[in-house]
Amino acid sequence: MDFEVSEEQEQLRASVADVLARECPPSLARARVEGGDAPVQPWRSAVELGWTGIALPEAWGGLGLSFEELGLVVEEHGRALAPGPFLATTTWFAPLVRETGDEVAGARWLAAVARGECTGSAAWGPDLAGRDAGVRARRDGDAWILEGTQRFVLDGDSADELAVAAQVEAGDGCALFLVPQQALKCQRVVSLDASRPLAHVGFDGVRVAPDRVLGEPGASRGVLARAREEASVALALETVGTCRTLFERVLEHARQRVQFGRPIGSFQAVQHKCADMFVQIEKARATAHFAMMVIAEDDPRRALAASLAKAAAGDCQRLVAKEAIQIHGGMGFTWESDVHLFARRAKTGDLLLGTAREHRARLAALLEL
Repeated sequence: MDFEVSEEQEQLRASVADVLARECPPSLARARVEGGDAPVQPWRSAVELGWTGIALPEAWGGLGLSFEELGLVVEEHGRALAPGPFLATTTWFAPLVRETGDEVAGARWLAAVARGECTGSAAWGPDLAGRDAGVRARRDGDAWILEGTQRFVLDGDSADELAVAAQVEAGDGCALFLVPQQALKCQRVVSLDASRPLAHVGFDGVRVAPDRVLGEPGASRGVLARAREEASVALALETVGTCRTLFERVLEHARQRVQFGRPIGSFQAVQHKCADMFVQIEKARATAHFAMMVIAEDDPRRALAASLAKAAAGDCQRLVAKEAIQIHGGMGFTWESDVHLFARRAKTGDLLLGTAREHRARLAALLEL
């Protein structure tokens, strides 16, 4: 495994950073928080530049690259605090459809994702501990009926299509379905990060046609686990990117803010805090990049690497968000400062798909400790 980012990958990362710096300033996320309207950017640029199809096969209109390239793009989205459907569509919805190996579904929906004609998300079903999420499926002739509720679904009330993992009644295992937005009953959640909408999604007798069943019902747990690992690593990468921008803002503030006739960055206490933040970010970034490469190469260590990355990113955001607000002092607590926008995004990323504590427990189980 090559642990270095290639020259071509670095060029991709730099070009994504340039576009997002131009098209996606923090004011875009602030407008989403304060106004609630979904922004056109940076999704439009992602579609025009082919980012939506980076990890999709060329046969479906994608670029045929790997999760490694997609992960670098996701990390830059985290640095820019990018709102919009990119994360949910490319790292939640697309992996679930792709991992089933259903060529017909891929040609139908993932080709639409690559063209920017379809956005998506996922209702993941059982959590890390295997607890049932409450969505159940039963047969009705050739079709299926879904009942129950999935809580805290990213873009649940705005995605065009929702990939749903449901427990199969009168049988073992789960099944995967694609459900259009108009068939769902969604309630937007008042969450910590209003730039990233979450919703409780209700399935009140939703009827799913046979052509919207992904894979073989009752035998989808492996597909679900693999897709969830990919989504978890993407969240870790995005969280690391957000923490890096927070750290950069802290350094800028520490150089400019003057107290007692000196920049506060010259004070030893502030220097120690900055050093601790830097170490946490570098550790989390290295762990996330390792997991990104493991996923890209389909290494047997992918389950371990995914939980390591998610746990490290959670620990990172906990320290960086706290110290960033504290070093900014009184202004760090104000609504006018952008610091809280980045802190909210980082903390929300830790809560989705399992917290750092939950992933450490999963690591202990995987290692039989």
